[in-house]
Formats: sequence, C-alpha cells, structure tokens
Amino acid sequence: MQDLNRLKVVLVEQKKTGKWLAAQLDKDPSTVSKWCSNKIQPSLEMLIKIAEVLNVDARELIVTTK
Repeated sequence: MQDLNRLKVVLVEQKKTGKWLAAQLDKDPSTVSKWCSNKIQPSLEMLIKIAEVLNVDARELIVTTK
C-alpha cells in the first residue's frame, strides 16, 4: 500500500501550496515540505492549527490504520 499523506492531498484539493501554509503558520517552508513528504510529523497542537488554517476537521488530516 502506498503511503498517503492527507495534508498534501488537502492542499492540492484546496489549490494551496506548502509555501502558503508555511506563511500562515509562521513556519519554515522546508518544515511543511517534510510534513507533506512524511519525513517528520507535526505535533498534535500544530495539526490542530493546520486544520484550522485549512478549515477542515483535524481528523481529515490523519490516515486511519484500519
């Protein structure tokens, strides 16, 4: 099964870039890039902020394991 990154999918669906998200969160664009490529994961607090900025439920950004 291919690794699916929901953050990357939501950004594409909303026609937004990682650079845009980084600016909204006052984060380095390379950090957002690492989130989108599954190299690192944001903290739970940051995940909630990301969801607020993207106007989605935080659960939409998490891939279920079932």
